[in-house]
Amino acid sequence: MTENLPRILVVDDERPIRRFLSVSLSGIYTVIEASSGEEAIKLVASERPDLMILDLGLPDMDGIQVTRQLREWSQIPIIVVSVREQENDKIAALDAGADDYLTKPFGAGELMARIRGVLRRSLQSETEPIFNSGNLIVNLTLRTVSVDNQPVTLTPTEYDLLKTLIRNAGKVLTHRQLLRTVWGNAYESDTHILQVNISNLRRKIEPDPALPTHIVTEPGVGYRLKI
Repeated sequence: MTENLPRILVVDDERPIRRFLSVSLSGIYTVIEASSGEEAIKLVASERPDLMILDLGLPDMDGIQVTRQLREWSQIPIIVVSVREQENDKIAALDAGADDYLTKPFGAGELMARIRGVLRRSLQSETEPIFNSGNLIVNLTLRTVSVDNQPVTLTPTEYDLLKTLIRNAGKVLTHRQLLRTVWGNAYESDTHILQVNISNLRRKIEPDPALPTHIVTEPGVGYRLKI
C-alpha cells in the first residue's frame, strides 16, 4: 500500500533521470513525474505533493522561475537539482525560495538524506519553543541559550541571527537572506557584518569554533544550522 507514503514530485525533462529518481525513491515515497515547468505547477495545485525535486534546465521555463511562481501561493518544499555548479546559480535558486540544492551527478544516499532533512523541517511546528541539538539548547519563548547546560549570553543581534537559523534549521540560508532578515534590506550586501557575527556566535556555542558542528558554512553561498 502506497497511499500513506509521502508524495514526491520529480520534475526533469530527461526521462532517464526521472526513472533513476523514481527507482531510488520507490517503496519509501510515492513518485509523481513532470517533464516541464508548466506541468509541474499544475501538478502541485492538483496533486498536493509533499516535496518537489526540481531540475533548473526545463524546456519551457527555468526552474528558478518555477520556484518563484510557486512561492507566490505554495510553501511546498523544493530541492533543486542541476548540473549548474556556479555559486550564483545556487544563490539564485535559494533566494527564489528553494529549500536545498544538489549538483548533478549525486548519489541516491545523499539525495535521501536531503529529502529526510527537508521533510522533517517542513513537519516541525514554527511555534516549537525549544530547539535542542546536541549540547545546544535554545528556548525561543524565554530567549535563553545554553551549551552543556551552562547559560550563554548573546547580544540581541547574535540571538536574532541564531533564531533565524533555528527557524530554518537544516536549510541553507544565503548571505542575502540572513542580512535582510536580521539587519534589514539596507544591509543585504554587507557580508562583513554577517561574517563577524557568525564568528562571534560560533565562539559562544561551538565546542571548537574552528571546526563548527552547529553553524556550517556553505562556501560562497551562506550558512546552514545542522539538525
